Amino acid sequence: MTKPHDKLHGWAAARKAILAGLRFTSLRLRLVVVFGLVALTAAVSASGIAYWLNREAVLTRAQDAALKDFRQQMQTRAGALQAHPSQEELQSAAGQMATSSQRYSVLLVAAKQGGGQIVGYSDLDEFTLAKVPGSLQKAVTKEQPVTSGNKSTYHLYWQRTVVHGTPYLVGGAKVNGGGPTGYMLKSLEPEAKDLSSLGWSLAIATGLALIGSALLAQAAATTVLKPVHRLGVAARRLGEGKLDTRLRVSGTDELADLSRTFNSTAESLEKKVADMSARDEASRRFVADMSHELRTPLTAITAVTEVLEEELDAETGSVDPMIEPAVRLVVSETRRLNDLVENLMEVTRFDAGTARLVLDNVDIADQITACIDARAWLDAVDLDAERGIMVRLDPRRLDVILANLIGNALKHGGSPVKVSVRLAGDKLVIAVRDGGPGIPEDVLPHVFDRFYKASASRPRSEGSGLGLSIALENAHIHGGEITAANSDEGGAVFTLWLPRDSSDAEDERAEGGQA
Repeated sequence: MTKPHDKLHGWAAARKAILAGLRFTSLRLRLVVVFGLVALTAAVSASGIAYWLNREAVLTRAQDAALKDFRQQMQTRAGALQAHPSQEELQSAAGQMATSSQRYSVLLVAAKQGGGQIVGYSDLDEFTLAKVPGSLQKAVTKEQPVTSGNKSTYHLYWQRTVVHGTPYLVGGAKVNGGGPTGYMLKSLEPEAKDLSSLGWSLAIATGLALIGSALLAQAAATTVLKPVHRLGVAARRLGEGKLDTRLRVSGTDELADLSRTFNSTAESLEKKVADMSARDEASRRFVADMSHELRTPLTAITAVTEVLEEELDAETGSVDPMIEPAVRLVVSETRRLNDLVENLMEVTRFDAGTARLVLDNVDIADQITACIDARAWLDAVDLDAERGIMVRLDPRRLDVILANLIGNALKHGGSPVKVSVRLAGDKLVIAVRDGGPGIPEDVLPHVFDRFYKASASRPRSEGSGLGLSIALENAHIHGGEITAANSDEGGAVFTLWLPRDSSDAEDERAEGGQA
């Protein structure tokens, strides 16, 4: 059962999510909101001031007219009464006073002959003595000292009040010399209706001003943001590698200056990238040409070293023992140089995009066994691969990958080296784990870098520093990946991910002009 607290929490979370989605991430929205707030503030302020000024003017005008008329009526009608009028005289005077053009109710109070007081009403249902505020009665009947500015001992007092939602003006005065006290009640409902109509008019004007400001803000935002939008599109195109992107510049404002700066930056970037591409292409061409040029003399040198190696292994011992170490060094370095040239030529093919796949359906267990057997690693490698797993890939390139991964594990990690094969959906996963101490954390990000060696103190180690890089490129050309990590069980583990069918990768390369 859902608790009320949970519902409130859910509403709060939903409200927070909505507000997060409505954050001012759009410049257009921010401009419209700012324009709207400014217009709303200005319109509300102007409307409030106008309403207040008109309200005071309307109420003051109605109030002054009614009080002025009441004062005159008190002087002419109530002042003409005798000191102790009868009920009928008082009632008649109140009725005559109420016929004024100001249309107010009148209440007259006079002293009765012999004590007490009598009251004359113009409208008994509308206005009685009980409706006159006590503070006003007290002020009206209080005798004031005569001063130079005020010749009368009694003054006219008034007060605004609200009865059942209807505003009224209540006024009171007393005739000098013992005459009656008069009170008037005037309804301000017509003025209130006029002010209400004025308020609605000002509210509508404020709403129209807000809508108009929003439309103006939209137009202004479109004008301002159109160049910004073009700049954003141009920046995205530039980020996609379309370095010839330029903006059309018009005007002399800040946005025009920004467009000129963008064009200048794009032109400079295009020039630098072109220079770097030219130098990179020249470097690749140099490496490729050098590798090709080295192959011819290396072929001759390799033939000579093979003869020397046969002489070293011959039982006749025709090689002088004094130079035998030098001969063996020449043989090993010639092989290393030959491997390096072959690796360099392979790298240049990858860089030039001319490497291609020769696909075939193979049993992965047989393929890995053949790779291990060809290099006499059967005793040092433990293979965990189920037979019958068929994949479509380039057998030669897979052999290069496995030879580099397993050879690297044997050379730098040590036995036992375990190779495991499994399927993960449409992916083939081959893991190569060694029994060594693992790879240092600072070395892990660089193990696939070209010519990178973990130990700078061994620059002439047997490897060229290209093996893992070439293995990674061969994985990429299949549409796969190689990752390096340290195993929880100890040692380093290299994981090869390949699609079970690399035909799609080859088709994509062919469409891209790289086949």
